[in-house]
Amino acid sequence: MCAGPVFYRARDFYRARDLLFFRKKTEQTMTTNSDRIIDRRRMKRSLVFWRVIAIVALVSVIAVLTARFDGITGGISGGSYVAMLDVNGLILDDLERDDMLNHLVTDDDAVALIVRIDSPGGTFVGGEALYLALRLVAKEKPVIAVIGNLGTSAAYMAAIASDHILVRGGSITASIGVLMQSANVTEMLEKIGIQPVIIKSDPLKAQPNPMETFTAEGRAMISEVISDMHDTFVAMVAERRNMPAQQARTLADGRIMSGRQAIEAGLVDAIGGKREAVAWLSDSAGIAENLRIVNVTPVDDVEVWSGLLSKFMGKTLFTERLSLDGVLSLWHPQIN
Repeated sequence: MCAGPVFYRARDFYRARDLLFFRKKTEQTMTTNSDRIIDRRRMKRSLVFWRVIAIVALVSVIAVLTARFDGITGGISGGSYVAMLDVNGLILDDLERDDMLNHLVTDDDAVALIVRIDSPGGTFVGGEALYLALRLVAKEKPVIAVIGNLGTSAAYMAAIASDHILVRGGSITASIGVLMQSANVTEMLEKIGIQPVIIKSDPLKAQPNPMETFTAEGRAMISEVISDMHDTFVAMVAERRNMPAQQARTLADGRIMSGRQAIEAGLVDAIGGKREAVAWLSDSAGIAENLRIVNVTPVDDVEVWSGLLSKFMGKTLFTERLSLDGVLSLWHPQIN
């Protein structure tokens, strides 16, 4: 008689155990499914992100290759064209740029060159190299310079290599001159207890040197170098602008001019931009105004990729800096 209750209690126990096991199993299954759903969503988001990165990278590579090919060969489709070179920022010695200009000399499809300038100048050697490369082009086909916001010092040196110079009325140009900058920090070093030790072969070696006093002999030596380069610049201006040497020297005192002032002084030719440049080429050389214009500015891979990354990530990985070595032909109201 006691078996009945015992049997039912055992049955209830097993039922309760099975029910508990089923609940735990169900909870584990639901948890696992939820985790899988979350993981799948994360994977989808990650996949979309990397797909976007891959597309951007592919488009960038195609753009770089297309620009480079376009700059070297004068365009994919072939046929006559007007080449256009952008001279922006600091002008330095650039072999790739000069090679491109040398290519234009022998490229029969390139019928003319427009040089768009927006630069404060740069190193003297950079300006001189660009000037000479542009003169080689100008001997074979018409070259016209268009100065935008700024075209001073070495940038103006490049402009006078052309056959015609256009400016805006408010363009800043001229600043014909050369400079070398240094500093004397010897007094500061003495105050903090540092005494520079300099061993050199001759007194004029490494003059000027911030670590030692700028001697009269050193100043005279540097002045001779600066004067020689300045004379070269003045001679370029006199020859290319068809003016007496004394007039060119009077204008070459480092002063800047507006576009209108430069026209009055004979340093540039007229007011205008790209449209006026095309019209001048049509009037002076009979070049069709509807002829295609191909930008032949060399593409710098480092600048392209850093620019793309800067746009994508902000200016966190790349900083802007001014780095110039050698004698400068540069105008800027303030250099820090």
